[in-house]
Amino acid sequence: MPGRPPGADAERPEAVPPPPPPPPVAPRPAEAGPPAPAQGLVPGPRTAPDPGGPVAPPPQDPRAGGVTGYALGDVDVPPAEPAGPPARRWEAPPEEDPTRQRPQPAPAPVPEPAVPQRRPEVSHLGDRAPTYAAEPGALPAADPAALDGLTGLTPDTVLEGARYGTYTLRAASVRGDSARFRGEARRDFLLTARFGGGDGALVLVALAGGDRAAPGAAAAAVELCRTVAAAVGRSQERLADDILAGRRDALRSGLQRLTDRGYGRLRARAADLGLAEEAYTAGLRGLLLPVDPRCRTRVTFGAGAGGLFRLRGGRWEDLEPTGPSGPSAQPGAAEPAEGSGFRFRASVARPGDTLLLCSGGLADPMREEGLLPAELAARWSEAEPPGLAAFLADTQLRLKGYADDRTAAAVWEA
Repeated sequence: MPGRPPGADAERPEAVPPPPPPPPVAPRPAEAGPPAPAQGLVPGPRTAPDPGGPVAPPPQDPRAGGVTGYALGDVDVPPAEPAGPPARRWEAPPEEDPTRQRPQPAPAPVPEPAVPQRRPEVSHLGDRAPTYAAEPGALPAADPAALDGLTGLTPDTVLEGARYGTYTLRAASVRGDSARFRGEARRDFLLTARFGGGDGALVLVALAGGDRAAPGAAAAAVELCRTVAAAVGRSQERLADDILAGRRDALRSGLQRLTDRGYGRLRARAADLGLAEEAYTAGLRGLLLPVDPRCRTRVTFGAGAGGLFRLRGGRWEDLEPTGPSGPSAQPGAAEPAEGSGFRFRASVARPGDTLLLCSGGLADPMREEGLLPAELAARWSEAEPPGLAAFLADTQLRLKGYADDRTAAAVWEA
């Protein structure tokens, strides 16, 4: 053919022969009959291809070699789809290193301990300052001849304390501001003693105070307390039994006899010294406390100046009767000073109570000034009783016009 480059026929590959026709199918036996066509699977009539159209070359046998369509560039390759995100591979967690310390959680915040409130430093109560200084001034003069007597050298301050069963005891006796200023000895006297042992023991607190104008007041207070304490010690078993059994009438009569004998000795001593009875006397207050924790009975007795108060529920109660109580003294027995009859009280304490027994130097401002009992109620309403030093500071709360000796014994009930 004109225009055909030479050698074109040599480069064209030979046509691949068509595959052999399939083998003929053997005819089905007549007796079997054609199988029933399934519904919907019967092919429609076939249409012969149009002879006038272009004849497509037969498909190439994949088993035959030769040039492929990729070599001739006759294959259209669709563009590659963009690659998606890489597949996430699961990895096992790394093994923990036993030598590596695991971080500990932060510790819970610890609340700061409550700071105990300090007691206010009170120089004095009231608008006016006391006349005398708060601290001791001159020491009292010592008499060598008196060192072998009843009084001897009297210290400025005496402090006592104890704890038995359900109660705590605090006791103090302090020289008054007036005596400190003048260089005089303390006239009040404080005695604490335990008689007996075990649960049957009995604790006695005896305190006495005399008039500062009486020359023999200090010696009378000492003699009176020691006389009564000796009698109580000798009768300790009977008194303890009466308290545990609640025999109040027996207690009243027995303690009144002890008190009358004590004042009888003062009268006799005053006569020996050539003094008037009122010049050698003192007010007495006594407190009996059983050691047995099962017994909450508190017995108080006395005569003359002094006082008995109870703090209950934040309020003070004056437990002193206005007049003498109990049967009159026996004929011939020495009587206390006029207007200072025998006083007796036996009561059952409650948890939280505070019983205050005091001499006249503290009883007077407790009855006459509202500031002092209010301040003591605020200080003594805490859960724990004060220590010895704090109790001493409480008994020395100063008020103008009250400069006598102060002696007090307080019992806190748990």
